[in-house]
Amino acid sequence: MRNFRIYRTVSSSKTKMETFKLQKIDCGPMVLDGLIHIKNNIDQTLGFRRSCREGICGSCAMNINGKNTLACLTPITNNNTIYPLPHMPIIKDLIPDMTNFYKQYKTIKPWLKTNNETPELLSENIQTPNDRAKLDGMYECILCACCSTSCPSYWWNSDEYLGPAVLMQLFRWIEDTRDKATQERLDFADDAMKLYRCKTIMNCTNTCPKGLNPGQAIGKLKKKINDRNNAFI
Repeated sequence: MRNFRIYRTVSSSKTKMETFKLQKIDCGPMVLDGLIHIKNNIDQTLGFRRSCREGICGSCAMNINGKNTLACLTPITNNNTIYPLPHMPIIKDLIPDMTNFYKQYKTIKPWLKTNNETPELLSENIQTPNDRAKLDGMYECILCACCSTSCPSYWWNSDEYLGPAVLMQLFRWIEDTRDKATQERLDFADDAMKLYRCKTIMNCTNTCPKGLNPGQAIGKLKKKINDRNNAFI
């Protein structure tokens, strides 16, 4: 018997934990399989997000047995306690409101920027294999927000602190040799609240379901800004 203890919203001000019991043969091996079985066969009002079921889209991010992760990559155990991502506004049950997270992501302008002297991609934008390798460990981020919502600094300062996921993506564009807005991006990041609320406790790295290292990327970003500022002295 598999127990699923799931966070449920009763009203805008009232929540509860509800337990569902599944047999091993009822569904597939992953927590997402169990949630789909519950919704299809037991309680159709259960709310959660899902899409690819392959750890690519990040839709099914939630807190499972005390750790932020993806339901589609987490095997079912005998006892499964499931909450939505912590310290996020909740729309319903396991569905967090990602509006602020994506709003912050938009502020870093996550696209290649050119300058007035660069033709607008009239030909291939060449990058060496070594330069391309600098992006490894960052471009794979699926923006599931597991890392950001595991960070206490983000819990208490999400109105200003960008959080691990967004900062890693910001550094990804800074490291991209095809991008022509490096100094603009460094100026944007050099801020007491946007960047330096990170205290390097590494919750982000420990919880990333893709095995990435946002803490390391943030550390490199801080060093890059420090080296630049020292060069001006």
